[in-house]
Amino acid sequence: MKILLVTDLYPISDDEIKTPVVLFDFVREWKKSGIDVDVLKPNFLLNSFIRHKKFYRTGIFNDVYNVNYFTPFWGNVKNKIPNYNYDYDVIVAHMPSGIIFANKLQGKLICAVHNSDIEVLTNPLYRIYFKKQMEIGYKKSIGIACRSEVLKNKFLELYPQYENKVFLIPSGIDFKPLLREKNNRTKIVTCANLIKRKNIDKLIFAVNDMANMELTVIGSGKELTYLKKISNKNIKFTGYLNHEKVIDIFKQSDIFILPSVHETFGMVYLEAMASGCITVCTKNDGIDGIIKDNYNGFLIEPNTISIKSLIDKIRHTDDIEMKTLLQNCYNTVKNYSLANCADSYLKNILEFM
Repeated sequence: MKILLVTDLYPISDDEIKTPVVLFDFVREWKKSGIDVDVLKPNFLLNSFIRHKKFYRTGIFNDVYNVNYFTPFWGNVKNKIPNYNYDYDVIVAHMPSGIIFANKLQGKLICAVHNSDIEVLTNPLYRIYFKKQMEIGYKKSIGIACRSEVLKNKFLELYPQYENKVFLIPSGIDFKPLLREKNNRTKIVTCANLIKRKNIDKLIFAVNDMANMELTVIGSGKELTYLKKISNKNIKFTGYLNHEKVIDIFKQSDIFILPSVHETFGMVYLEAMASGCITVCTKNDGIDGIIKDNYNGFLIEPNTISIKSLIDKIRHTDDIEMKTLLQNCYNTVKNYSLANCADSYLKNILEFM
């Protein structure tokens, strides 16, 4: 079987620390299964400039064909890809750029839905060209892969006619989950690109007023200076850390809280769950649906009052009840291995073919 993955959400080099690796991981697992996968990375240069993405010239880099365009994929996009083989069993398109580009190709199409897609479909700014092109892709596609239960619901509110095409493709962890025997509930950790929509300031304001609580903030970004300014001595900033060090800190922490909004999935929540943390995410966002409130984690509104109230609730929850919650968390996350999730994605593709 031959798959063409079309997306701009794919790291070409190891120093792209802000580019999620989930699609890279899917491809790696598919190749282990004997699937022939090519990756085409269409790059609309204006979008790349606005998002401060690393620039690569048109050409092949580490088995990825990067191709640059000054226009958002108008005309015959194949002119820039000499001698490229289009004989694929299926084309899998992720992100708006991937879907719009894949519309120009021939063959069976699977479209994925990320938070960026919902933004394009609902923001009037994109109505004239981008939204229409994506709708062509959805109509043409044989299947529509939603990155989370929340995104599936949002997509079907917009396009209920595609209910029979939709399936879920969650991310998966690549390490063995930990079942925590004891949780002291005094050490909080968060990990994110420090930008406004992550709402780390709301978490800091909640913890600032709490005695005997520590907060570790992992990550770097535009908000770092401000966040340090509003923090007291119980809040520690580590800056950017590699994946191994992040997981080590998770395993030494008790509670993971990220009150972020507009998340596509939120791999970091799964990693916190797998590290034995009591895990908290925003209601109706991220991995709400995998995290079930008061069962295997907690859901909050992304504001200081809600966060503070929940922390207080966690601190005063009965030990037996908390042990049950952590057991449920472990039972949930052990089903979300990278191998399982990549295999499930592939099986869904085959079913729609």
